[in-house]
Amino acid sequence: MIKVTLPDGSIKEFEQGSTPMDVAQSISAGLARNVISAKYNDTIVETSTPLTTDGNLTLYTWNDDEGKQAFWHSTSHVMAQAIQDLYPGAKLTIGPSIENGFYYDVDFGEQKISESDFQKIENRMLEIARGKHDFKMRSVTKEEALDYYKKIDNPFKVELIENLEDGTITFCDHDTFTDLCRGGHIPNTGIIKAVKLMNVAGAYWRGNENNPQLTRVYGTSFPKQKELKEYLELLEEAKKRDHRKLGKELELFTFSQKVGQGLPLWLPKGAALRERLENFLKKAQKKAGYEMVVSPHIGNKELYVTSGHYAKYGEDSFQPIKTPHEGEEFLLKPMNCPHHCEMYNSQSWSYRDLPKRFAEFGTVYRYEQSGELHGLTRVRGFTQDDAHIFCTPEQLDEEFKKVIDLTLYVFDSLGFENFTAQVSLRDPENKEKYIGSDDVWEKAENAIINAAKEKGLNYIIETGEAAFYGPKLDFMVKDALGRSWQLGTIQVDYNLPERFDLTYKGSDNESHRPVMIHRAPFGSMERFIAILLEHTGGNFPLWLMPEQAIILSLSEKYEKYSQKVLSLLENHEIRGVLDNRNETIGKKIREAEVKKFPYMLIVGEQEAKDGTISVRKHGEGDIGTMPVEEFAQIINNEIGKTLKAFEV
Repeated sequence: MIKVTLPDGSIKEFEQGSTPMDVAQSISAGLARNVISAKYNDTIVETSTPLTTDGNLTLYTWNDDEGKQAFWHSTSHVMAQAIQDLYPGAKLTIGPSIENGFYYDVDFGEQKISESDFQKIENRMLEIARGKHDFKMRSVTKEEALDYYKKIDNPFKVELIENLEDGTITFCDHDTFTDLCRGGHIPNTGIIKAVKLMNVAGAYWRGNENNPQLTRVYGTSFPKQKELKEYLELLEEAKKRDHRKLGKELELFTFSQKVGQGLPLWLPKGAALRERLENFLKKAQKKAGYEMVVSPHIGNKELYVTSGHYAKYGEDSFQPIKTPHEGEEFLLKPMNCPHHCEMYNSQSWSYRDLPKRFAEFGTVYRYEQSGELHGLTRVRGFTQDDAHIFCTPEQLDEEFKKVIDLTLYVFDSLGFENFTAQVSLRDPENKEKYIGSDDVWEKAENAIINAAKEKGLNYIIETGEAAFYGPKLDFMVKDALGRSWQLGTIQVDYNLPERFDLTYKGSDNESHRPVMIHRAPFGSMERFIAILLEHTGGNFPLWLMPEQAIILSLSEKYEKYSQKVLSLLENHEIRGVLDNRNETIGKKIREAEVKKFPYMLIVGEQEAKDGTISVRKHGEGDIGTMPVEEFAQIINNEIGKTLKAFEV
């Protein structure tokens, strides 16, 4: 008999050789119907894998991320079989699962594949799936594996096998198809009910441009046709909300090849939006006791050697800037924290002076490969809402809670309501990877967990995910389309205080190391605005909108009254613009809707005579005729619902 421990801590005994599916059936028939993958002692296994030792078992369904990965990986095998059937001679390489689907890299030789071929491949995949073929793993010797792929003339698989150790090689069979594979499949092909090939792209073998170029075929699959339909509708909505498209339509930012890839140019409306976000956070930070600082865009190379950033970013980033002085080199700033450490080091501190909270909207530079650049989410120059708190170990718990409060205030004010927190701790089995004593790590980890509990966060703990310099708390936010983004991070750091020899004088009159906290609720202004654009579809919270109202004049005759309305809006601190073009009012309204003006104020003969405005709300239509003062109250009430004062 073997003892199997389930996630709830319960222990069940089974005969040696029992499978995860046997365990599922012993719990309930419903669970057994839905289980598609499993993990045993931290290794992903098949539901048919015999269990021979005591261990911890987790069963996965389609609703689990691990279940989806097994589902998509299995579908990549089905797609590979379909491709081999339809394109004889095509050479398969690798086909992993990825977020929201899978891909397979294929050498089609002289044959070509395009999106026009997708339907016939999908049809063949569904035909294979309906056969309900079991996925079966088997071990093979290195000699057998090499012999198999040499016979079918596949040098790619041969190369992979040559780098594997004999005794570790497995094949996966289903139907008439065999593939080199480590495992992690669903029980059979019949579970796959809906498939969709998404696109094709070029990819170099093993990511090396000196190797042959392959064709990468992307796809996705689902256990129900309805779920595929919903996913494709979500993709269409995501296209409409693409921040690159909206940024252009709303005239927020642009890019220029002459300026350089990955270097956004903020247009007047975008610059005003950024400034409003910065001022919003600055106001809250001031209440929370932060002091604003400014550091240069470059720093001496030795600064980043000391901090360790040169070792991390140096070779693959912007290269050192040489000066006329021999041996003197500067780097574009990759991080703000080394500069803040030197600010702290500029004078002596007592425990009575701490905590010190230095905040900066500092622009940093990282050389991202051109293929990895993506709108505002992956750029080469970006501004972080960075702050570094230098405190005593005893202050860590309280400071961490205060940073959580500030982060939650940001999320609440900007409409991010659905989020979880991830507490990343060190690996207790591999402590040599981390800097700092057991005592300080224990205090820091407890401080983070206690803070998360006390603030009522929905959090998970990930052991082994801490940075080498300290534990951290990351906020994972879901946007309006259900996509997860990491927004806001709080990190404890014992490394930089050590590297920069930071000290303060304690109550015992001895020198002590401060603890350093890194925090950035936005992360970077560029990425945050991109996510906010896609989350809101460009309909920002009213307080943040570049322009809150547009005055639509029925004709040039009402120019004077329109200007008066604009002045009244300004007196009420409402951001407005005037459209007095000689166009029909219908066209003006349509264009204002597209540009997402929250309110349209229509001015004609009756309004000029009565001293009123006719108000339309974006996406809703007419809400009535009223004086400007009444409209101003509507604006103030709406802003007051989302933008509340930060309470310390």
